[in-house]
Amino acid sequence: MSRKLFGTDGIRGLANAFPMTAEVAMKVGMAAGRLFTRGEYRHRVVIGKDTRLSGYMLEPALQAGFTAVGMDVFLFGPLPTPAVAMLTRSLRADLGVMISASHNPYVDNGIKLFGPDGYKLSDEREAEIEALMEHGYDQDLAPSPKIGRAKRIDDAQARYIEFVKFTFPRHLRLDGLRIVIDCANGASYKVAPTVLWELGADVVAIGVDPDGTNINFKCGSTSVEAMCNKVREVRADFGIALDGDADRVVMADEYGHIIDGDQILALIAHSWRKNDALKGGGVVGTVMSNAGLERYLSAEGLALARAKVGDRYVIEEMRRLGYNVGGEQSGHVILNDFCTTGDGLITALQVLATIAAEGKPASKAAHLFEPMPQILKNVRFKQGTPLEDQAVKACIADCEKRLADKGRVLVRKSGTEALIRVMAEGEDENLVRQVVDEIAAAIEKAAA
Repeated sequence: MSRKLFGTDGIRGLANAFPMTAEVAMKVGMAAGRLFTRGEYRHRVVIGKDTRLSGYMLEPALQAGFTAVGMDVFLFGPLPTPAVAMLTRSLRADLGVMISASHNPYVDNGIKLFGPDGYKLSDEREAEIEALMEHGYDQDLAPSPKIGRAKRIDDAQARYIEFVKFTFPRHLRLDGLRIVIDCANGASYKVAPTVLWELGADVVAIGVDPDGTNINFKCGSTSVEAMCNKVREVRADFGIALDGDADRVVMADEYGHIIDGDQILALIAHSWRKNDALKGGGVVGTVMSNAGLERYLSAEGLALARAKVGDRYVIEEMRRLGYNVGGEQSGHVILNDFCTTGDGLITALQVLATIAAEGKPASKAAHLFEPMPQILKNVRFKQGTPLEDQAVKACIADCEKRLADKGRVLVRKSGTEALIRVMAEGEDENLVRQVVDEIAAAIEKAAA
């Protein structure tokens, strides 16, 4: 059963245009509500959102759909995606919903669904929801006396703050550390600075003034210049940049040098292995993970398993292999001892715990390997399938041959945006850059 609406991270698109309309959101609520109604008890769904203007449109539409099929709705307001996953389990809900387009600009929005176990729904479950939306979503509506109720949970942020703090070692504090936190004007704008302050840090917060339209705008994990500049300006010890829904993180050392997801995986794997906390003898990355990470882990006697891009696929591989650390270069890091999805704040705390325990500056503790030269270019297209073009295929094949055994090429369509991502890595940076430029040009020509 194929999916048309759901991508690698839920349903996503331009707000108030198909599929991100109030009508579709209501149908999602009805269909998902029907699918997850099992038994005679009062069923619950929890709904969180980030700070996008369109959240005010989509939240009541989802609420209408769920209550129409008899589900009670608990509303959190602005809250990180991992908080919604955690509270789905904590409140014994049958379903969790996050309204967010993650790192995308405010004009986009999305709907992510979590099962009662706090994990994102499988492709198969999402296909079942789509099938119900096409045929019969409005059947079996709740009789009038059993229409669901809606309730706002006022202490949702406080619950999440305490949960996150619990993951930080009790014998450690962040006293003496000046930390810049960039919340991307998104879902974490209240909780993230509070957590760091309560753990003792001197907090310098930026990206904490959302207005509905400035989420991810020149800030956050996909625009780290603001965070890096602030680290240097205030002479901070550490920088943290979250994305709009706070499920990914990119960090910086005291010089403003970036610590990406691959370096984070290396650091946590090294630290947890030393403390006998690493499970499975390795970590899960993706096809995008840098070869430098693989070399470092191999030298440490650890394995790198590569999954498809998308945190849900990383999690699936982690569960299959019995690993408890996995993630993406972009900063989605999953530590399933603590959470069922990527949590940027918890990830940052684990890195900070290592720095606090070792007494080393971030520049010494968090750069454990030299990345192999890797170039990524995104090519936007409006329609068609340029990757099926014969000239594009021939160009990719030629570039792979030129890199041979000294590098690799990866060309893939984004699962969340109308982009084709062209990546190459190898020992010769000039050749890598040339290969990426040639493939990107071929794709642009085919998409013209």
